[in-house]
Amino acid sequence: MACRTPHILDRQLQAIALAAQHASPPWVMAPMVATRAEARCFADKVRDYGLVPGVMIEVPAAALRCQDILQEVDFVSIGTNDLSQYTMAADRLSPDLARLCDPWQPAVLELVGHIASVGLAAEKHVGVCGEAAADPLLAIVLVGLGVSSLSAAPQALPAVGSVLSKVDAAICRQAAHEALQAEDGAHARKAAHQVVYG
Repeated sequence: MACRTPHILDRQLQAIALAAQHASPPWVMAPMVATRAEARCFADKVRDYGLVPGVMIEVPAAALRCQDILQEVDFVSIGTNDLSQYTMAADRLSPDLARLCDPWQPAVLELVGHIASVGLAAEKHVGVCGEAAADPLLAIVLVGLGVSSLSAAPQALPAVGSVLSKVDAAICRQAAHEALQAEDGAHARKAAHQVVYG
């Protein structure tokens, strides 16, 4: 975590603040935050430089205790690649475990929904980044779970935007509900597809 090397963090935050001195304060995230204490340490330093603090939610501990973490920071972004890997105890570089290391896994979706609902209650921004946000069908489910924004590679945006423009909030919520009831990632995708495309 960044607070273990404060001299490096200070230099990075100083550079960001200097680069943004004539712009709106940038949002700055720390990766792999697991506890409220880590989030607090990072947020305090970020605010010292006039920047907006947030953290990546990438481990189950942070997902489960996101209510505490959101009391320390202004926003969170869910890193679905790592969250899937750690939730399912499946190395994402292993072909044999690829089916487990999948953001469509209902357990992963349940954690995303939990974080989103806590963020909504706290009136804090909850985004999703990683491969999940670039999957048009999964984007519908993520919106249905209540996430505030999706962050994906530029080449994915047209397809994701096109699909989202053709569905309403009720369809998104229904697709999310059906995916959560599925027994695994493959069935979750099929269930959401049935809701959206019939």
